[in-house]
Parts: sequence; structure tokens; C-alpha cells
Amino acid sequence: MFQQIMVPLDASPRAELALPLAAQIARASGGSILLLQVVSPLIDFSGGLSPAPLMTEQVIEADLAEGNAYLNEVAKSGVFAGITTTTEVLFGLPAQDILAVAESRSVDLIVMCSHGRTGLSRWVLGSVAHRIVHQSFIPVLVLRANKPMLHIPRTNATRTLCALVPLDGSPLAEAALIPAANLVTALASPAPGALHLIQVVKHLSPTGDEGFTALLNKEAMEHAKTYLASVKERTKETLKDLKLSITWSITNDSDVADAIIGTAEHGQQQEGTEGASGCDLIAMSTHGRGGWERLVMGSVTERVLSATKLPLLVVRPRRTGTTKS
Repeated sequence: MFQQIMVPLDASPRAELALPLAAQIARASGGSILLLQVVSPLIDFSGGLSPAPLMTEQVIEADLAEGNAYLNEVAKSGVFAGITTTTEVLFGLPAQDILAVAESRSVDLIVMCSHGRTGLSRWVLGSVAHRIVHQSFIPVLVLRANKPMLHIPRTNATRTLCALVPLDGSPLAEAALIPAANLVTALASPAPGALHLIQVVKHLSPTGDEGFTALLNKEAMEHAKTYLASVKERTKETLKDLKLSITWSITNDSDVADAIIGTAEHGQQQEGTEGASGCDLIAMSTHGRGGWERLVMGSVTERVLSATKLPLLVVRPRRTGTTKS
């Protein structure tokens, strides 16, 4: 699935933390790597108290030359041995140009850290990652620069690399399943990978008729169990060629984002026939149910992105009638 993988860089060591993972995915899937740097005007964090340096044509050309030299050096590093790696340096607006290049080059996956340069800089990778996550129709794997990197198991590892996929009963939420399965399989290769499906059920608080409320809560739990078991079987059949195990569980919580993070990071759960002892990454869609229904997946994804210590794969499915530009 991941034949063209993009890694946006800003020449910072933090941004480069994404390189080994991108290489692992490309190597396992037989894909190639595109390293991209967007040179942009200096960002003034002084609140206008000091004048921003003027970007002359000579300065821009020097920055582009420096960027090309930097990316060429990165491309020749041992981490990309045996992987077709290309580079591109542009002058412009980072988030906008990263998305444009990703679309024009048919990129399948964007891998980037949540923070790169800080202070007065060409661009702040954290804010760029935030915009890309919200606007990209291409899956984005966001790594936490200030958190432990994703553990890649060795061939003889006893622990299976696992991705948690939260679901809410909607096809849009399920759009994260196939990208997540392909990602965890590539990262775990040659060992098998694992998916753990979770649904968060919000129990109704007792009102006048406690018996009726209890019945509704029981029905909600049974419906979630039936749904997750069905998704598991459908996903196993669709992805039968992948070395992948699938489990599921249900948790009761009024705070969906906290429940997702707790299950992923600590294995917390309350109901379900199959458990998880903690996962290595989270994969979720940016949109699920909307309106007054159980879960607005977009806002939940936003909270998980801000709070989790784990890498997050964000999938933003195209709605009916939406086409590539």
C-alpha cells in the first residue's frame, strides 16, 4: 500500500527522528522515499517588536542550495540503504506546499514529527504537522518528538507490535482499518503485526426508570460486541494475505479520548472477549459519527493527537463527491 512515502524535514534533529521509521515502512513494502524541505520566510515570534529579516533573491537561492545539499546528504545516509530515495526543495508555504507535492507525487503516506525547529525559524514543524493532519487526504503518521520513538520489534521478539483502532460504528471511522493494518504489518515485518479494535460506549445515567436505563445500557453493550466481532471477521477476510492478528474490546467511559489513550497506553478496558496489554500506536479517522450521535471522531482525534504519548496515524477519508485536485 505504501509505495511512495514522504518525510518533510526542516534540518532539525527532531524532524530526522522520522527517518528510521519511514525507511522501515518503505523497505517492508518495497516503496520509495521522498524527502521534502520547504524554505519559507523567517517567522517573527517577537510580536512585531523587531523587524523580520528581508528575504532577498540571493538569500532564497542560498537557502535552496543549502536545503538541497542537506537533503542529498540525508538521502545518502545508511538508513536508506537499498531504498530508492529522491529529494525536493521548494520556496513557499510549508503546509500548503507539502500537501501540494504529496498530491502531485501520488504519495501514499506522510511521516513526520510533531515538533521540529523552535524559536525564530524557517517554519515550526509542530504547527505545520497540525495543519497537514487537518487538511491531508493522504494518511499522516505523526511521531511525538519529545516522547519515546515507536519500538520496532526484532525478528525474535516475543511481543507483537500492535496498533489500536477506535471505531464508532460508522464507515468513516472504519476507513482507518486498512491503512493501520498495512502500517503495523510493515513496521512489524518480518514478524506478524496486530490490530486491536476498540469501541467506547457511553452509559446512560439512571433517571426515573433505572430498570429501563439498565436495559438500554445492556443493549448498547451487546450491539457494540456484535459490531466489533463483525468488523473483525470482515477485516480478517479483506486482509487475509497480511501477517496480522486482530482482537477487540469495549470500554465504558464518558470521555472517549481518555478511554482511547488509556487503552492504547496502559491496556485499560472493561468489557470484551479479547484484550490488549497496551499498544504501540493509534490509528484513527478524523471523521466518524456527527451531529448528536455517540462520537464526533474529528474532535476526538484532535484531543488524542494533543495528549497521547504514542505515534498517531491519522486517516482523513474523502467523502462522496470529493476528488483529488
